[in-house]
Amino acid sequence: MLKILLLNKPLLAHLSLIIANLIYALNFTFAKDVMPDFIMPSGFILLRVIGALSLFSLSYFLFINEKVETKDIFRMAICGIFGVAINQLFFFEGLNLTTPINASIIMAINPILVILLSFFLIREAITFRKSLGILLGLFGASILILKAGGVDFSSNHQTGNLFVFINASSYGLYLVLVKPVIQKYHPITVLFYVFSFGLLYVIPFGFADLANVKWEIIPSNIYLKIVFVVVCTTFIAYLLNSLALKQLSPTTVSIYIYLQPILASIFAIFWGVDSLDNQKIIAALLIFLGVYLVSVCPLKERKQKLS
Repeated sequence: MLKILLLNKPLLAHLSLIIANLIYALNFTFAKDVMPDFIMPSGFILLRVIGALSLFSLSYFLFINEKVETKDIFRMAICGIFGVAINQLFFFEGLNLTTPINASIIMAINPILVILLSFFLIREAITFRKSLGILLGLFGASILILKAGGVDFSSNHQTGNLFVFINASSYGLYLVLVKPVIQKYHPITVLFYVFSFGLLYVIPFGFADLANVKWEIIPSNIYLKIVFVVVCTTFIAYLLNSLALKQLSPTTVSIYIYLQPILASIFAIFWGVDSLDNQKIIAALLIFLGVYLVSVCPLKERKQKLS
């Protein structure tokens, strides 16, 4: 079974996306316990980037160490802006200025942005099947998100809502821009360069906050959550997404974001703070159907790939 899984690269890519979004679903709780009581958001972002870059550097120089063309380094520098700096800075700052429900709803438009950007930048076709899948996933995710609380798009949250929208747009653009170099090089190589440039971009924003952290008052359980966010959410999740992007389209990678509300609900039910009902079941079915429609190639496309 394991041998079949390893040989089936597309299946392995989908499994990578499930694990990555499982990590993201856990990340919200862990990150909120760290910020802002122990580390301010910008300082935490800098810590994440430093930690992940250390792991990517170690992996790159020990195991990969491949040469990269100058033109591709320039593209990776651009990816560092959208995939690391803008993506992370605007998300955490936006989350501080708006509600988690607002942020979740706005982030749910990411697959729509990705399919449009993919069409204009890398000529990925917009098919009826993909469009229907994204809309079904969006509807299912919205049911779960709205069930958790009300949406408040009042003027008090306008800045935060705008920041989260910039975050969603930035990450969507990153997925499209990084696709050609992910296909050309090993994902570790790409992430080493992307995070190297990303570090340069976030240092001015996070240095003061990170320097002012009082490490001696941080309890051990918070240290464990910091390690989880740095190692799992930043290093492993980025790597898994990149491995998946090597085999799948940016649109397919992006739609897996709709699994996060399902996974969060599963955790809540498991921990006894939520219960299963018909709405959650219907929402889950819509999301799974949406992911299936976007992820599974039509029979005609499969035949073209095999020919």
